[in-house]
Amino acid sequence: MADGDYERGRGREIAAIAARLKRLAAERDGRKAVPSSVSGASRPGVLVLNGWASSPHAWDLCGFLSRPGVHLFSYVDQLAGQPERLLDSSAGRFVIVGWSMGGSGALRLACRFPDRVAGLVLVAATPRMMEDKAADWRGMSPRRLDALRKGLGITHGEGFFGVPEGKPNPYMVDAPENLEGGLKYLLETDVRADLERTPFPPFPVHVFQSARDGIVRAENAAYLKAVFPQARVTMVPGTEHALPIMIPKEIDDAVDACLAVPAQG
Repeated sequence: MADGDYERGRGREIAAIAARLKRLAAERDGRKAVPSSVSGASRPGVLVLNGWASSPHAWDLCGFLSRPGVHLFSYVDQLAGQPERLLDSSAGRFVIVGWSMGGSGALRLACRFPDRVAGLVLVAATPRMMEDKAADWRGMSPRRLDALRKGLGITHGEGFFGVPEGKPNPYMVDAPENLEGGLKYLLETDVRADLERTPFPPFPVHVFQSARDGIVRAENAAYLKAVFPQARVTMVPGTEHALPIMIPKEIDDAVDACLAVPAQG
């Protein structure tokens, strides 16, 4: 896909996503959280790491977010090291759910705290966002990243999810310095070496990847399967990157599966 095609296509994708959100709103309001069979004393917490420049409303269709013990971190929280501080200060284990930039963050946390991970749910996740021609790694080119920056002008503010009536604007965190900090993270972060040398316990891993995602390449799913042989990989047809609003039930089921493992063990 050419960079210009990507940028021009965002308007059509946004319209389709907005229509889908309206159709699914009733389902979201009627969804009931499925209680885990794990007792309160041993039940892992859940850390959710959001994508760059994404509203927390990206997760509104996922029922697991309304449960006790769930912590949602924006990309600004991640840049400030808040998930690391929580893991440093808290006892117990956590299921870590990461989408896009947050998927990279989830992999970083797993490398640093492998014994604190009860499971990983990796949604359009990559250890390295940018291409690495020397290593034959397919990722975004600098031009594609610049197109993503420009596309933000379309998807920002009242784009994907809008500003909820009577509530704070969820995009208030997106000061220019925060957005640029997130872009710098995407440009520079590479977790591959840490992933390949860390001895991980056999915690459950679920990988969700669009087959033709123009931001995170489909090859990432194969790479993550090689790092985590126990991973369950779900390839989603199409090009959509915003998987939390496209496959919320599948993500809910993956979180449930991770939370159920301690009770079975």
